Amino acid sequence: MTINLLCEDQTTAAASARVDGDSLWLSADDLARATGWKLEPRGLCRGDACVQTRAGWVNEAGEIDFTAFARHMGQPVVHDATGENWAVGESTDTRRAAQQAVEAPDFSLPDLEGRMHALSDFRGKKVFLYSWGSY
Repeated sequence: MTINLLCEDQTTAAASARVDGDSLWLSADDLARATGWKLEPRGLCRGDACVQTRAGWVNEAGEIDFTAFARHMGQPVVHDATGENWAVGESTDTRRAAQQAVEAPDFSLPDLEGRMHALSDFRGKKVFLYSWGSY
Protein backbone atom coordinates (compact mmCIF):
# COMPACT_ATOMS: atom_id res chain seq x y z
CA MET A 1 0.00 0.00 0.00
CA THR A 2 1.32 3.45 -0.89
CA ILE A 3 1.12 6.04 1.87
CA ASN A 4 0.54 9.71 1.05
CA LEU A 5 2.36 12.09 3.37
CA LEU A 6 1.40 15.77 3.39
CA CYS A 7 4.25 17.78 4.84
CA GLU A 8 5.08 21.46 4.30
CA ASP A 9 2.59 21.96 1.45
CA GLN A 10 3.82 18.99 -0.56
CA THR A 11 2.43 15.50 -0.84
CA THR A 12 4.87 12.61 -1.14
CA ALA A 13 3.90 9.06 -2.05
CA ALA A 14 5.87 6.69 0.17
CA ALA A 15 5.65 3.21 -1.33
CA SER A 16 7.85 1.62 1.33
CA ALA A 17 6.02 3.23 4.28
CA ARG A 18 4.53 0.99 6.92
CA VAL A 19 1.74 1.75 9.38
CA ASP A 20 1.85 0.21 12.85
CA GLY A 21 -1.08 1.51 14.89
CA ASP A 22 -0.56 5.26 15.18
CA SER A 23 3.06 5.05 14.04
CA LEU A 24 4.21 5.69 10.50
CA TRP A 25 7.51 4.00 9.66
CA LEU A 26 9.40 5.47 6.70
CA SER A 27 12.52 4.40 4.90
CA ALA A 28 15.39 6.88 5.11
CA ASP A 29 14.85 7.70 1.41
CA ASP A 30 11.12 8.37 1.87
CA LEU A 31 11.81 10.54 4.92
CA ALA A 32 14.37 12.60 2.99
CA ARG A 33 12.06 13.05 -0.02
CA ALA A 34 9.06 14.02 2.12
CA THR A 35 10.72 16.25 4.70
CA GLY A 36 14.34 16.96 3.81
CA TRP A 37 15.50 15.23 7.03
CA LYS A 38 18.25 12.68 6.33
CA LEU A 39 19.40 9.83 8.52
CA GLU A 40 23.09 10.35 9.22
CA PRO A 41 25.46 8.82 11.80
CA ARG A 42 24.96 11.87 14.07
CA GLY A 43 21.15 11.65 13.87
CA LEU A 44 18.41 13.08 11.69
CA CYS A 45 19.80 16.12 9.91
CA ARG A 46 18.37 18.85 7.71
CA GLY A 47 21.00 21.27 6.56
CA ASP A 48 23.07 22.27 9.59
CA ALA A 49 20.36 21.23 12.07
CA CYS A 50 20.66 17.74 13.55
CA VAL A 51 18.51 15.90 16.07
CA GLN A 52 19.97 12.90 17.83
CA THR A 53 17.82 9.85 17.28
CA ARG A 54 16.20 8.41 20.35
CA ALA A 55 15.64 4.82 21.38
CA GLY A 56 12.88 3.31 19.26
CA TRP A 57 13.05 5.87 16.45
CA VAL A 58 15.10 3.68 14.11
CA ASN A 59 14.53 -0.06 13.85
CA GLU A 60 16.89 -2.80 12.67
CA ALA A 61 15.61 -2.45 9.09
CA GLY A 62 16.65 1.22 9.06
CA GLU A 63 13.07 2.49 9.12
CA ILE A 64 12.37 5.70 11.04
CA ASP A 65 9.30 6.14 13.26
CA PHE A 66 8.23 9.38 11.63
CA THR A 67 5.42 10.05 14.10
CA ALA A 68 7.74 9.81 17.11
CA PHE A 69 10.24 12.15 15.44
CA ALA A 70 7.57 14.66 14.39
CA ARG A 71 6.01 14.74 17.86
CA HIS A 72 9.46 15.26 19.37
CA MET A 73 9.80 18.27 17.06
CA GLY A 74 6.43 19.61 18.28
CA GLN A 75 4.61 18.79 15.05
CA PRO A 76 1.11 17.33 15.24
CA VAL A 77 0.55 14.21 13.11
CA VAL A 78 -2.86 12.96 11.95
CA HIS A 79 -4.05 10.26 9.58
CA ASP A 80 -7.27 9.11 8.03
CA ALA A 81 -9.14 5.99 9.11
CA THR A 82 -7.54 3.87 6.39
CA GLY A 83 -3.99 4.90 7.36
CA GLU A 84 -3.24 5.75 3.73
CA ASN A 85 -3.11 9.53 4.16
CA TRP A 86 -0.98 11.24 6.79
CA ALA A 87 -0.46 14.93 7.48
CA VAL A 88 2.06 16.67 9.69
CA GLY A 89 1.60 20.26 10.86
CA GLU A 90 4.04 23.02 11.60
CA SER A 91 5.96 22.87 14.85
CA THR A 92 4.64 24.67 17.90
CA ASP A 93 7.70 26.96 17.79
CA THR A 94 6.90 27.96 14.21
CA ARG A 95 3.24 28.60 15.02
CA ARG A 96 4.16 30.56 18.15
CA ALA A 97 6.62 32.75 16.22
CA ALA A 98 4.01 33.44 13.55
CA GLN A 99 1.41 34.41 16.16
CA GLN A 100 3.85 36.72 17.95
CA ALA A 101 4.76 38.40 14.67
CA VAL A 102 1.12 39.36 14.05
CA GLU A 103 0.50 42.98 14.86
CA ALA A 104 -2.95 44.48 15.20
CA PRO A 105 -3.66 47.52 13.02
CA ASP A 106 -3.64 50.80 14.89
CA PHE A 107 -6.98 52.47 15.62
CA SER A 108 -8.35 55.11 18.01
CA LEU A 109 -11.46 55.07 20.16
CA PRO A 110 -12.91 57.46 22.74
CA ASP A 111 -13.24 56.50 26.41
CA LEU A 112 -16.37 57.29 28.44
CA GLU A 113 -15.18 60.88 28.97
CA GLY A 114 -14.57 61.39 25.24
CA ARG A 115 -10.74 61.30 25.38
CA MET A 116 -9.25 59.53 22.38
CA HIS A 117 -6.93 56.57 22.91
CA ALA A 118 -4.94 54.83 20.19
CA LEU A 119 -4.02 51.18 20.36
CA SER A 120 -0.42 52.17 19.59
CA ASP A 121 -0.36 54.11 22.90
CA PHE A 122 -0.36 50.75 24.66
CA ARG A 123 2.30 49.02 22.52
CA GLY A 124 4.15 46.42 24.61
CA LYS A 125 1.35 46.23 27.18
CA LYS A 126 -1.52 43.80 27.46
CA VAL A 127 -4.79 45.27 26.23
CA PHE A 128 -8.28 43.97 26.87
CA LEU A 129 -10.87 45.21 24.40
CA TYR A 130 -14.54 44.73 25.16
CA SER A 131 -17.17 45.53 22.59
CA TRP A 132 -20.93 45.37 22.84
CA GLY A 133 -23.74 46.15 20.50
CA SER A 134 -27.54 46.16 20.78
CA TYR A 135 -28.43 44.85 17.38
